[in-house]
Amino acid sequence: MNAIKETHFTFPGQTGFYRGKVRDVYYFGDTMVMVATDRISAFDVVLPKAIPDKGRVLNQIAAYNLQATKMVVPNWVITTLTLT
Repeated sequence: MNAIKETHFTFPGQTGFYRGKVRDVYYFGDTMVMVATDRISAFDVVLPKAIPDKGRVLNQIAAYNLQATKMVVPNWVITTLTLT
């Protein structure tokens, strides 16, 4: 099983890019797209091996909780993409 350690997308209209410890962030003006990767970090260090599907699982957990609480606390989510 392959892990996604980083992304290298180039999108039309893209205005910026940032690679964090575990997420790759693409900017489109005042909108950003976060890609949760399978990278892992501990104590502010990115570890050499990734965990396959870690990003997918964390994205689904975050999407569920943000959807469940949006009536209580408005959030920034426009949409989420779940790959199968």
